[in-house]
Amino acid sequence: MTYVVLAVLAAATVAGLVYRARYGRLRASGGDLPPGLLPPVGDGRGAGDSVILLHFSSATCAPCRQVRAVCADVVGDLDGVRHVEVDAEEHLDAVRRLEIWRLPTLLVVDRRGRVARRTVGVPDRAALRRTVTEVLAS
Repeated sequence: MTYVVLAVLAAATVAGLVYRARYGRLRASGGDLPPGLLPPVGDGRGAGDSVILLHFSSATCAPCRQVRAVCADVVGDLDGVRHVEVDAEEHLDAVRRLEIWRLPTLLVVDRRGRVARRTVGVPDRAALRRTVTEVLAS
């Protein structure tokens, strides 16, 4: 019985460490956005000449407010960046297609309308700024 308890505690600790290491980290992604998700600008696809911080949230999501503030800082610091917040409950087809399983999820969308990076949780401001700068340069 003692070994079972120790094994469960060890597994829970490892799972917690993995979760903590991934939370808020921007990672490479890919794929196109579902049509009609973004309001048309520029070429009509929603991307135009801006990099978009596409933030999936919900009314009951407390960390979503933190993501909103981080995005506002980055948008205020860099030209050519927009923040678009999408209520996940109103866009369930897009949520499923983009494989969004937890909120908040933030997608960095390049000028061509392709998802360049994604994160679940609250991203680090400096890391998000660096990532957006890289996407702007590409």
